[in-house]
Amino acid sequence: MEPEVRAFLQRIVWTLSIALLWLMINSVAGLRFELAIFDGTHQTATIIFYIWLPLSLFLMLKLFRKWWKAHL
Repeated sequence: MEPEVRAFLQRIVWTLSIALLWLMINSVAGLRFELAIFDGTHQTATIIFYIWLPLSLFLMLKLFRKWWKAHL
């Protein structure tokens, strides 16, 4: 396999892997540990979760932009 094609496919796999890992971590934290639900029991943890969610999304997208801007 040519090195450029290999690097491109590796970049795709890494991007999908990181995005799915981010999604699983936040889904488990939000649903399993009930941090995404405002019911009055986990107020501080829920606030931290909702701050973490857009912050981590922003950082992940910034990382993806850095990876995909680099030329092969």
